[in-house]
Order: sequence, then C-alpha cells, then structure tokens
Amino acid sequence: MPVFKPSVCIDAVFEGQPVESAIAVVAEAGLPAMEFWGWWDRDLEALQAARAKHGLELSACCTQFISLVDPGLRDAYLEGLGASIEAARELGTKTLISQVGDFRVGVPRADQHQALLDGLKEAVPLLEQAGITLVIEPLNDLVDHAGYYLVRSDEAFELVDEVDSPNVKVVFDIYHQQISEGHLIDTITRNIDRIGHFHAAGNPGRHELTRGEIHYPAIFQAIHETAFSGYVGLEYWPLDDPLPGLEEVAGWFD
Repeated sequence: MPVFKPSVCIDAVFEGQPVESAIAVVAEAGLPAMEFWGWWDRDLEALQAARAKHGLELSACCTQFISLVDPGLRDAYLEGLGASIEAARELGTKTLISQVGDFRVGVPRADQHQALLDGLKEAVPLLEQAGITLVIEPLNDLVDHAGYYLVRSDEAFELVDEVDSPNVKVVFDIYHQQISEGHLIDTITRNIDRIGHFHAAGNPGRHELTRGEIHYPAIFQAIHETAFSGYVGLEYWPLDDPLPGLEEVAGWFD
C-alpha cells in the first residue's frame, strides 16, 4: 500500500523558535519530514544542515506570494515561480505550495478564474521541466483569510482538470475545508488524484489535531486506503508542549 506520511510545518508549530531546535523536536517525535512557508527570508544553508543532521525530508515550501487572479501580475508570478523552483531544487523538495491571491472587487469572478487558469497553464512548462508539482491552496474566508479568492475545493479541483497537467494539483487543507464546506472524507476520496499535499489543524482554534470537532484518525485512515503517497503537513499553533502532541500523531502512522 502507498505510504501516506506526516510532515511538520515548523513556521506554525514552532513559531518564533530557532530552526535547529524545531527540527530536533520533529525528529525526536518520530516524524519523518518538515515543511515551511517562505524560502526567501531564511538561512537555507543552516536549515539544510539541521535537516540533514536529523535525517528529515523536506515535504514542501511555498512559492512567492503574488496574485494569480490579476493578469497584470502574471509575469511577476512566473518570475517568482522560477526562483522558487531553483530553491526547491536546492532544498530537495518536489512540491511547491501556491496561494492564488485575493478576490478583485469589481472584476467578474469568471474573469478572475480565467486569469488564474491562464497563469497556471503558463507555469506548466516550468514545472514539468523541473519535475516539480505546484499545489494551489483553497483557504477559508470566514475565520482566517477574509477576501481570499479561492475558498471552495470544487473550484480548485475544476482548475486542476482544466490545466490538465500532473504537475498542478491541490493542497487540501483539512482545517480550512472543514470551515468552508465540511463533508471531508467523501470530498477527499473522490478527488484524491487531484490532491498533491494535505494540511491539518484542529477546528475551532487551529490548534492540536486532537482538539476540536475533526476526527483526524478516521480521515487519515480514509486517505491511507487510497493511492495517495504524499504528505500531510501539520500546520497548527499548539496550546501545549509541542512534543507530546507530535508524538501522538506520529503514533497514528505506525
């Protein structure tokens, strides 16, 4: 059976803490991988050294935060994507996470959808040449990201179908989609071939996975039973000492 694996977003779980100590705790918890957001504002050499020391994989990082729904910014987005691809190569990851920008007030949604689609299609040759998968991220606009364009997973999956490249998929953030739409297991399993990465946090509050209304063991088991062989990034802000919470989640994957 394909192996579905956990990863830890060190920017969230260890916000404000030194990278080396964060990576050490991830390894101590028995988790195989880590991820982070921006690569452009950190010491990549030190990060790589700490990651290698503790034997962790890098599951993903982000491309530069430039809107895809504004065609006037497309060249800047593609330039940023090119730089991010080079960083991904240096870091040894095959997945780049992309947000898509805020809704443009006064511009028809259909036009913004088309701009987003056109930008992704232009990105495909860069991604295919590099062997990188770009995963676009729907976010909730009720709690965390008011004004964001891409909220529902169905539009994200539609975009993936329209782009029609194995190098463009969705990062399905279970926390965000519980807020935006619910019906998680059915949505995930029906669309698993369109998903390239997962994120997870408890809801409400965006804290440990064991807090709140989402029963993660059942969701993870449903993903295990599909052909998915990627990562779920644990992207939450812990209320307690991070180590025991991470160890508990690691036990779900034994």
